[in-house]
Amino acid sequence: MGYAVFRMILYCQRTGVVNGQKSIIPKMAASYLLDHAMRIDRLDHIVLTVVDISATIAFYSRVLGMQEITFDDQRKALVFGQQKINLHSAGRPIAPHAASPTPGSADLCFIVAGGIEEMLAHLQTCGVALEAGPVPRTGATGPIISVYFRDPDGNLLEVATYDHSGHGS
Repeated sequence: MGYAVFRMILYCQRTGVVNGQKSIIPKMAASYLLDHAMRIDRLDHIVLTVVDISATIAFYSRVLGMQEITFDDQRKALVFGQQKINLHSAGRPIAPHAASPTPGSADLCFIVAGGIEEMLAHLQTCGVALEAGPVPRTGATGPIISVYFRDPDGNLLEVATYDHSGHGS
């Protein structure tokens, strides 16, 4: 579908008007778009722009248990579950890249297995200073209990466990 047609459908859907007349096209357009929408399965990877790749790998490995991998032409990434975090050096992003790749601009939430007490004990053992938490929040599939801290570049990391008591917000 061409961009102009798509914009017309969105306009008709929003206003309910076609050529000055009320129309059923908005309902038809919405139905068409839903029936033909792209279906995202999962997030594969994200990219973090960092000042020091070695420091980032050391932190994420020690604190979050991620595994370092090397791929392509000596590029580095951190693997966990079925996802990975590709690492780009600040000032040397790999094309194509974000419009303004900046260290410390990410805000990420990771779900951990186990209880909140276990998570807090591990973070304390690693010497991680908490910014907030534990606090109730709402995750993608329900209530979570979260703690917040920063990585070496200042990215905000939220580490959470699903709250089966129903107290998330």
